[in-house]
Amino acid sequence: MSGAQSAAADIDVDLRQLFASLAGNWLRILGVALVVTALALAFAWTATPKYKSETRLLIETRESVFTRPDTAEGDRPILDEEGVTSQVEVISSTDILKQVAAKLGLAKLPEFDAAADMSFLGRLLVVAGLKSDPGEIPAEERVLKSMREKINVYRVEKSRVIVIEFSSQDPRLAQEIPNAIADTYIAAQGSAKLESNSAATDWLAPEIEDLSRRVKEAEAKVADYRSQSGLLLGQNNSFLATQQLSELSSELSRIRAGRAASEATAESVRKALQGGGSLDAIPEVLSSSLIQRLRERQLQLKSDIADLSTTLLDNHPRIRALRSQLADLDRQIRVEAEKVMAALITEAETAQAREAQLVADVNKLKAQSARAGEQEVELNALEREATAQRQLLESYLTRYREASSRQDRNYLPVDARVFSRATLPSEPYFPKIVPIAGAAFVGSLLLAAVVALLIELFSGRAMRPAVGARPDHVEQIEMPPPVRVAADDIAEARLVAATTDAAVVEDIVAPSRPNLGEIDIEKAAEKLIAGGAGRAIFISPEGDEAAASSILVAREVSDAGLRVILLDLTASGAASRAMLESGVFPGITNLLASEAQFSDVIHPDQYSDCHVIPVGTADPVRAMRAADRLPIIMQSLTTAYDLVVVECGPTDAQGIRRLNGEDTVVFVSVLEVADSVVEATVKLIENGYPDVILVTPAGHDTPGAPLPGKSAA
Repeated sequence: MSGAQSAAADIDVDLRQLFASLAGNWLRILGVALVVTALALAFAWTATPKYKSETRLLIETRESVFTRPDTAEGDRPILDEEGVTSQVEVISSTDILKQVAAKLGLAKLPEFDAAADMSFLGRLLVVAGLKSDPGEIPAEERVLKSMREKINVYRVEKSRVIVIEFSSQDPRLAQEIPNAIADTYIAAQGSAKLESNSAATDWLAPEIEDLSRRVKEAEAKVADYRSQSGLLLGQNNSFLATQQLSELSSELSRIRAGRAASEATAESVRKALQGGGSLDAIPEVLSSSLIQRLRERQLQLKSDIADLSTTLLDNHPRIRALRSQLADLDRQIRVEAEKVMAALITEAETAQAREAQLVADVNKLKAQSARAGEQEVELNALEREATAQRQLLESYLTRYREASSRQDRNYLPVDARVFSRATLPSEPYFPKIVPIAGAAFVGSLLLAAVVALLIELFSGRAMRPAVGARPDHVEQIEMPPPVRVAADDIAEARLVAATTDAAVVEDIVAPSRPNLGEIDIEKAAEKLIAGGAGRAIFISPEGDEAAASSILVAREVSDAGLRVILLDLTASGAASRAMLESGVFPGITNLLASEAQFSDVIHPDQYSDCHVIPVGTADPVRAMRAADRLPIIMQSLTTAYDLVVVECGPTDAQGIRRLNGEDTVVFVSVLEVADSVVEATVKLIENGYPDVILVTPAGHDTPGAPLPGKSAA
């Protein structure tokens, strides 16, 4: 991870302090807003007013039902979205703008020609080469450029309405130019249709003449082929041979049916005569008028015999005479039935002969019909060619008549109309004084507030260490590059004063000594917590055993819930040895020598939530060459932790100058009042540390044994 991410993880933004800066800088913020608003008002009052007007076009088909070409519905042009968008580009095209500019004489107006009314400052910029000379551009292009900057042509969404907007310093031009553009567009569309009609008539005339000749030739080929092949047409546009074959086939079927019926009837009569059966069941026999009369006479005789039998005997001459007549009638009926049978046989024979003749005729017509079918294929091809040429000729004639009629009567409906013309604007659309001033005031007020917040944020005054962060968050604080210093700084941290002020010693050892600030571990911790100190520097003139004060104070503050780290700067590592399992952990010397990062040198205390940076394992001489990096390291630790405790050992004011900072409290550890303690305290007071505090670890174990404190979780 990068150092920036670690700092962000270990630092919280103090929102209260951040927004309190707005209250502290409100006068400055308001002043900036008022100045910007005044400038905006001055600009609005002095700016040239601009007027805007618009003309609206509706793209639609203008043909009426009486003049619309007689074409299929799908052949008519569709005014889709792409088509309307294309018309927008046509309206704003260079040709139309040139025509409008020439019609209204815009080239003579300074508003549309940058070279016509150039200011003195503009001419100086041109002479100095800081601005291109507009006079080098042709006047027509200058006018077109100015028009394109002022015009806005767009399509209303989900409609076929096109809006032409134009802005100008002259309200009259703001009205006339969009109307002129719309009129020019309508006229251009009409001219395009006229040109299209003229081109159509010029092209159709020779095509129609050529097609007429080809239609005549095709129809002549059809007639010649039909006459040569004998393909004469009968009824229903069918060939004569085919029609005759159909008729003969029908007649043949009828003859065959009649012959079969006659043969069947004759056979029935023969069977009835031969078997003595009744002839009354045969319709052809009953239909004979002679047989019908004989049957009537037979019935009359049977009736007479029946009547006489009631009075006469069977052998009576009269009855026998009647019976003889009855027998004679039966013979006559059979004779007539035989004649009917003979007639049926004759009829069947006649039908058979007719059938044979029809079969011969049908076979002959079949051959002719087959030849006609083969010839019909070629004839159909010739007819199709003639029909296609004729249809094309009729289509061309229709189009030619339509184009000619439109051109002759000058009827060219354009697929667009102006339904809203631009009017003379009464008020300028720019500048709007109140909106400009309001926007300037609000915008500058917000911008000034944001700048104030950013200044407060980047200055660090609105930052505070994140509560509850662990050492692994500190590992990403980036170290600056090593800085080499003189070798004389190696012993600088070890210097102590050599002189003693007897008067001060007497004051310190006097009975009033407690008034100098000597306190115990608990009170020292309470003072650090209550005062919100960020750094606590401990000096131990009596050696390693006195380093117990810094350890105990660090653990006491950590037990109170603050995030505390102890930095061991003693030569022997007395402070860190009592907190860690071993004395070979990497520490501050490794960090100064650029052999490790923060994550490598920060370790947890075995007996509390406090963290510790030991002396380390790097070469002390090499580490002290980068002693100037100590202030940066201290600042980084102060940012990440609530309290940084530094155990310096037996050093002096010069030795702790790099460790000092805002909210720093200096302690002198005291085991017993000795000359070394008095001497060190006097030197600190004389060198600018009048608030030095004496602290004693009395009642606590010394560093030689594990020091008591809160057990680590």
